[in-house]
Amino acid sequence: MTADTTTASTRDGLDSRDTVRQWLVLVSSVLAIVAAFIGSGVIVGTPIQEAAGGYLDADSTLIAPGTGAFRIWSVIYTGMLAYAVWQVLPGQRHDERQRRIGWWVLASLVLNAVWIFSVQADLLYASLPIIVALLAVLCRIYVILRETAPKNLVETVVADGAIGLYLGWVIIATAANTTAVLVAAGFDGFGIAPEIWAGIVLAVAAAIGIAFALWSGGRIAPALSLTWGISWVAVARITDEPYSVSTGIVAIVAAAVILAATAFARVRHDRAKR
Repeated sequence: MTADTTTASTRDGLDSRDTVRQWLVLVSSVLAIVAAFIGSGVIVGTPIQEAAGGYLDADSTLIAPGTGAFRIWSVIYTGMLAYAVWQVLPGQRHDERQRRIGWWVLASLVLNAVWIFSVQADLLYASLPIIVALLAVLCRIYVILRETAPKNLVETVVADGAIGLYLGWVIIATAANTTAVLVAAGFDGFGIAPEIWAGIVLAVAAAIGIAFALWSGGRIAPALSLTWGISWVAVARITDEPYSVSTGIVAIVAAAVILAATAFARVRHDRAKR
């Protein structure tokens, strides 16, 4: 076998692998949307907030975001579908950046669907390791995105933007899921007031948001979805049960600090580039 034949064979193998990756990402994005439709309970299935014993409802814990927060999923799914359609175009087939994140994106979409079905099956405890795995996968994707620059504005929006929104929301969703599992397990907080625990969780979320802002150079999308979720925690605690003005205030402060840190990091990053 000549060197040219070997090269051609290798190229054909990579081309086939790239094509499979592209179409699997597209199919998985559709699967995630179907799973979300089932999770909404519009026609079939049980609404997420009513499944798993209601522990994921807006009034289940002090960290649960208000119902309106979940509207962001429509934006996230639209963004991920746009990314899936964009990345399946021939021009992206051999793009190294898409090769590096493609399989991870596929894993995130599959994990998202599995999480919804675990909640639908009332497997609340199983849902926690699934969403933690989802968060880890999204963090890995964003590390890759941070290491490599998008080619143009379209890629910035459909790849970095959509995945950034996805990541930011899953951070606060993981905190809410963890709290729900602890409450379901009968955790009494070692005698510490629930408001203090809620403040600790929100402080950790804020610390993550600040660290991420500084590390990423002030990427806007993750900060927007994270602060969106935290802000809806404030809305739920001030207007709904369990009522807790102190938790609402801490949530407002946490959201404001994350946005301020993101703005600071963005200005610093842009100045450094100039």
